[in-house]
Amino acid sequence: MRIKNCNFEMCIVYIALLPPASASDELFCKLLHTEATHKPYKYKYETRTVIILTMFETVLSYFETSAILAAVLLLLVTFYIRSRQPKNLPPSPGAALPLIGHLHLLGKNPRRRFKQWAQEYGDVFTLQMGPERTIFVNTLEAMKEAFIKKADFFSDRSQNSIVSHHASDVFHGIVSSSGSNWKAQRTTSLAILRNFGMGKNMLAEKILEEVSFYTKELTNSKGKPCDIHYLTNMSVSNVISSIIFGKRFEFNDPKFIKQIEMFNDLVKLSTGVLVFFPSLYYLPFDLFKGKKLVQLYFAMRNFTDEMISEVKNRNDSGNLDNYIVAYIEEMEKEKQSGQLYLDELNLARNIDNLFVAGSETTSTTIMWCLLYMLHYPEVQQKIYKEIVEQIGTERPPNITDKSNLKYLTAVIMEVQRKASILPLSVPHLCNKDTTLAGYNIPKGTIVMPNLDAIHSSKEIWGDPENFRPERFLDAKGNIIKREELMPFSIGRRICLGESLAKMELFLYLSTLFQKFEFLPASPDKVPPLQDTWGLVAAPEHFEIRCVERDN
Repeated sequence: MRIKNCNFEMCIVYIALLPPASASDELFCKLLHTEATHKPYKYKYETRTVIILTMFETVLSYFETSAILAAVLLLLVTFYIRSRQPKNLPPSPGAALPLIGHLHLLGKNPRRRFKQWAQEYGDVFTLQMGPERTIFVNTLEAMKEAFIKKADFFSDRSQNSIVSHHASDVFHGIVSSSGSNWKAQRTTSLAILRNFGMGKNMLAEKILEEVSFYTKELTNSKGKPCDIHYLTNMSVSNVISSIIFGKRFEFNDPKFIKQIEMFNDLVKLSTGVLVFFPSLYYLPFDLFKGKKLVQLYFAMRNFTDEMISEVKNRNDSGNLDNYIVAYIEEMEKEKQSGQLYLDELNLARNIDNLFVAGSETTSTTIMWCLLYMLHYPEVQQKIYKEIVEQIGTERPPNITDKSNLKYLTAVIMEVQRKASILPLSVPHLCNKDTTLAGYNIPKGTIVMPNLDAIHSSKEIWGDPENFRPERFLDAKGNIIKREELMPFSIGRRICLGESLAKMELFLYLSTLFQKFEFLPASPDKVPPLQDTWGLVAAPEHFEIRCVERDN
């Protein structure tokens, strides 16, 4: 098809007409006198582009006036399409603007807005995020309804991604797949990780070994101000690396350093404006970092493929000392049974998912904990006092000490609540028309678990703005388990590595507070408790002094 008179107005119309609802797709087809060949919400952006541009050319053939008049006419069609919204949707904070919806209301750090609207609208609210309708779930009751009682409706993942236009395998693996494939990847991966000791003492020994390398590096800083963000990230990554690859990396390994930096950049870029407007990828000069995001994805994929090849060449037959070899053995068993869900594409994406999720979230929580200790030195002192009283300083802590270090456990829980490092978890997709909290939720709607709203609820916590670990301790000093604390999300899609993360957080932090006192780089200037917006809400980089204790 050749498109004539392609100008600025035409581009505006193209962006405006990315339809958010299945009714829009059907209307396009009627206007073009064609038949819908895809199910609602299954149009690829390339297909929509052809439809929209063909429609524009058709309009121009009827009107021998200026392109501006045609653009105005099509904008009127756009308003008509968007006026055909489903009935009884959850409330919205005002009318959505053409093209951008509610994006203009979000600001640089949208999480504050999301918490504000949760307080205002209660269980659920709706935002038009560019062409996508998104429902935010804000209360524990609504989350249980969506992700537990109606998990069959709300457990899929969206298939919209700028990377998917350049890599067909992006929707494989544990995090991004849906349906039977997701169930197979999660079940297999969970079984393998449990066989490797996830949640058991045998894995605790591997973690403690890595902690010893980490604390040695901190000792070498000799109490001078330093930024330990990347070191912490690399150390935690080595834990999951030993499980996946059967090896750890040296902290000065250039390949490993580059990989960690790349993972950090991927996490930051994964929540940009391209999520809502993939067409902006094609603008010159990579204004929205779309080309960089795609390059990072392919670089990550190349690293994973190289490591898989290395492990295949390194391991003897029957030596199941890592996730890759164990998965390949399960893959061969599945082939014999006639199933087709376990394959090398899923293996590679599972590794990417485990590597990122297994390092970024835990290391970010550790950094938040250290930052809070700079603001609350009296809490740090109480942790140290408990460690001295319960296990002393002659030996490092181990996993059996957790039941005795109750105050430290409460501190970790309060850090998880306050930092809320996955403020919106990972987006879900509604796969069938259904209801939630009394409202209609159409098929194809993006559904966000607003964990931030739970963790900052005044109704739940009383004084959520305060950092107060004692809220997780009863009168006798025992741990209070609160279902409202959900740093690993909720329902079927709850974090696969929850037990591993809990073990890591305890062993890293108990060892750190036993060996070091953490002080601000400058006594009169404590780094702010300021988060950065992204898939993971990390603190802004800061310098810290790790002063070895004279035990």
